[in-house]
Amino acid sequence: MIVELICSSTLHFTMGEQPIFTTRAHVFRIDPVSKKNWLPSSKQAVNISYFYDNTKNIYRIISVDGSKAIINSTINPSMSFTKTSQKFGQWSDSKASTVYGLGFSTEAELNKFVEKFNEVKEATKGGPSEKGSGEPPNIVNSHVHHDRTGSGSSNDSSNVVMVTSAAKDSQLKYENDRLKIALAQSSANAKKWELELQTLKNNNARLTTALQESTANVEEWKKQLSAYKEDNARLKKRNSDLETGQGESSLLQDKNDLQQQLQALSLAHKTKEKETHELHLRLEAAAHNQMEQSQLRIMLQVSFYASVL
Repeated sequence: MIVELICSSTLHFTMGEQPIFTTRAHVFRIDPVSKKNWLPSSKQAVNISYFYDNTKNIYRIISVDGSKAIINSTINPSMSFTKTSQKFGQWSDSKASTVYGLGFSTEAELNKFVEKFNEVKEATKGGPSEKGSGEPPNIVNSHVHHDRTGSGSSNDSSNVVMVTSAAKDSQLKYENDRLKIALAQSSANAKKWELELQTLKNNNARLTTALQESTANVEEWKKQLSAYKEDNARLKKRNSDLETGQGESSLLQDKNDLQQQLQALSLAHKTKEKETHELHLRLEAAAHNQMEQSQLRIMLQVSFYASVL
């Protein structure tokens, strides 16, 4: 980290300057035109360090992304760090004419940074010295109170208030628009699913009626087939009796008539068997379609309830 900072062409370090605290965060700067939107200075979380110069008794917040210095802010007693959310905070630097924003991964990291900022700010209230002791002063328990004076303090405070209000308004507007879009989509999906569910109910009712009618027809055809089988058996027996008789002309005529009737009944029997087979196939297809419709209806109902919840 120190090597990167020293190699940066935009930063200058003295021999007595050393890091005293380092953390990681996403860095932002306020849009200089709109003064409302945040512009990212880093694509990912980078090191943010407090540096102390023991020869001048000054503190700086420095961050480098690659070879580019994205934060170079000298801390003075008029500065103030403001938390705008659980993981985001900002401060105004009138010397750099900008507002810096930091996004942390956890609230604890943000709180630690704020605590260190306040400690460093309190330590700067004693003013820079000509010669340092070589070690950073004890800033952990430093709570000396001084009144803020000068135009820099009022400018920084007004910038922080303005940016904080703009950030909160922008966040509220974004959340409100997102909820409106989600509600509209949910309502549209609910109407669509209601129509599809009603269509499935109608199709299910029609399939149920057709299945009941087909079942009734099958039972009727079974009765007719049983009657044809009995007639066929009776005619076969009579034909057999005629073949064993004396062959009188009247019996021969009856035999011929019976054979014709037998052929007709056999043809009708085959036709009915074919119709019965086709009906069974239709019943199986209807039952399969009804099962698929029921499964689709259940899936749509589950999706609808999940969307509502």
